[in-house]
Amino acid sequence: MRRNVRVAAYGVCVRDGRVLLARLNIAGAPPQWTLPGGGTEHGEDPYDTVVREVEEETGYRVEPVALLGVESARRTFPRRGLRRPVDHMAVRLLYEVRITGGALRPEPDGSTDLAAWHDLTAVETLTRVPYVDTALRLWRERPPDGPRGGPAVTGRRPVGPSPRRPVILVALVAPAAPLV
Repeated sequence: MRRNVRVAAYGVCVRDGRVLLARLNIAGAPPQWTLPGGGTEHGEDPYDTVVREVEEETGYRVEPVALLGVESARRTFPRRGLRRPVDHMAVRLLYEVRITGGALRPEPDGSTDLAAWHDLTAVETLTRVPYVDTALRLWRERPPDGPRGGPAVTGRRPVGPSPRRPVILVALVAPAAPLV
């Protein structure tokens, strides 16, 4: 079985009780609302990915203001024609973003065909991808001035408070006595 890992970054933009979403339009699948965002290019920082992807899909220029959390999902895609099945792992970085410029418009020739603001109270009535709910829960539950007392735990992974580049510290501890 083939293995695939996709790292992506998504923007959670809430303004005046409304959230900015983009509508996925993938051939053969029903349209679903998603957060604006997408996959990182090789060597691209996820911070830069969310800025690029939100502008591509919505027309807005944004600035990430907080890393809300990291969501992951694993799924097996069945064999298609001559292609082997795929063990797919998705890692999604969910950023709170604020608009700094631009104007709302649909993505030209992309995976989304519409960008729109939706009342937060109406999101549950939309056909949407599951991580929209995860992202909005993280956005609602975060302390207004950031995590306190250490890194916030979101989902299954600890996430640091830095919006640009979370720092991962690894401690190497020498044994108290020599190993024999």
